[in-house]
Amino acid sequence: YYLYIYLTMSKFLVCGAGGFIGGHLVSSLINEGHEVVCADIKPIENWFQIFGESKNLSLDLKDYDNCLKVTENVDFIYNMACNMGGMGFIENNKAECMLSVLINTNLLRACLVNKIKKYFFSSSACVYNADKQKNNFIEGLKEMDAYPAMPEDGYGWEKLFSERMCRHFYEDYGLETRVARYHNVYGPMGTFDGGREKAPAALCRKIIIAKNAGEKKIDVWGDGEQTRSFMFIDDCIKGTKRIFESDCREVLNIGSEEQVSINQMINKIEEIANCKIEKNYQLDKPKGVRGRSSNNDLVRKTIGWDSEVSLRLGLEKTYKWINEEIAKKLNNNKFTIK
Repeated sequence: YYLYIYLTMSKFLVCGAGGFIGGHLVSSLINEGHEVVCADIKPIENWFQIFGESKNLSLDLKDYDNCLKVTENVDFIYNMACNMGGMGFIENNKAECMLSVLINTNLLRACLVNKIKKYFFSSSACVYNADKQKNNFIEGLKEMDAYPAMPEDGYGWEKLFSERMCRHFYEDYGLETRVARYHNVYGPMGTFDGGREKAPAALCRKIIIAKNAGEKKIDVWGDGEQTRSFMFIDDCIKGTKRIFESDCREVLNIGSEEQVSINQMINKIEEIANCKIEKNYQLDKPKGVRGRSSNNDLVRKTIGWDSEVSLRLGLEKTYKWINEEIAKKLNNNKFTIK
């Protein structure tokens, strides 16, 4: 009860609020009655979700002065901001991904100046040691598997370094920090085209377009046997808030343990679409590690969270939303079938 009153009477800053996860987080906080400040580098009209109830700011959080400005009179911060996308974007933009370290660094510095009570950093399963991800259908990755360090080049190194910085800002300055490692978050109201989309959204889009065009053939990056676990956005938001409100300062996985191959996920989307397609495997495309999945033992034990939405149900909701968005764009001549 007292925790609820404490949080309700406070002001939240969500960095990266114009993005996929950030937009859903803002929606959840507003629905609970919180006062929310939203910040994102994108022009506000390009945000995935825009809320009239929040204060919305378009500014570059790699700049320290902007971080000082946006953290004034704020109690709690969720940092969801980074330059990222699917595997194609990550593998081809390593320097850009690593520059996100400036966001976390300067936000943490600003937290000390403006006396922020608690700070959340969104990390990624890309921090995990690549040697533990060479096979299909691997055992779920435990938090300890990030060390000895050999993360995804560029993006993964930035996330791992920023995790450590959060830890040391608590140890050296007493700033309460919380960190979650996200495993392949997907769902409605996110990126599904343009090069930054992740596998579930990309495959839904490809199958929808193939079905509409009557072609029944799609390109698949790799051989389709690489495996992942995918977490629906609703589970992600619940887990994020549970970690933030907890007393746990350990880094925790927030992911699903339902590991599937890309081919298996395509089969599920085919069933949803009621459409059988032919796969054109592109072996020269970025495909990441061979296998990756979450082990939720520690997060279950520590804060009592676990994923709840099955991949099939999450894909149904995602497919429906993308199908509706493509239909809107086709009707407005703003979408090119390719």
